[in-house]
Amino acid sequence: MISIVIPAYNESAHLPPTIAGVRRAFASASPGTPFEIVVCDNNSTDGTGAVAASLDTRVVFEPHNQISRARNTGAREARGEWLIFLDADSQLPAALLLEMLEGTSAGRCHGGGAPVRFDTARLRWGPSLVVALWNVVSRISKLAAGSFIFCRRADWETVGGFDETFYAGEEINFSAKLKRELARQGRRFAILTTPVPTSARKIEWNTDWQLLKLIPLALRPGAWKNREACAFWYQRPD
Repeated sequence: MISIVIPAYNESAHLPPTIAGVRRAFASASPGTPFEIVVCDNNSTDGTGAVAASLDTRVVFEPHNQISRARNTGAREARGEWLIFLDADSQLPAALLLEMLEGTSAGRCHGGGAPVRFDTARLRWGPSLVVALWNVVSRISKLAAGSFIFCRRADWETVGGFDETFYAGEEINFSAKLKRELARQGRRFAILTTPVPTSARKIEWNTDWQLLKLIPLALRPGAWKNREACAFWYQRPD
């Protein structure tokens, strides 16, 4: 059993295509593999939970609006031996799922992530450069973006899940912990080759100057644990 855990805060518009994409990926890449979709409604105000329930998913509720808590709450309720954490505005390509299944069954990887590709051809040059740089850093340092992370449930438990003192960057912290744990076991954390398409909406909502100001924030000690400093990751359009 594989559990796809989707944290969702006010994602009623994005959930239907994301969930449909998960089902298409399994039908195409591995039709015999049992899976479940667990949506964690992170105290939404737009009917996200009702939309998820109407799409025949398991819906759990996390009252504290925090990405790390939503991921953990969903994982705790999941029944699968393997967990895939997928953002509500990201797609799961069949090629990525197949690469993960073949890698784990062959013992080439036991946890990891994927490169990121924004879902628009009109991305400005600044954000395009940043995501290209991130994909290089991710592959070299073996750190996964939150849009797609996979691991065994047992390893998620061993490392203590996502650190709930983080309001952003929790996936980087989790990747580092998981990578160390797998290395201790003589196993491998891998960044796969197939990119995960994810929404560029937050890029489109902000100017290049607003995005540039995130760089010193990311380098400031303790910033990831401050809700106000991490407002970019929780914003909604006006």
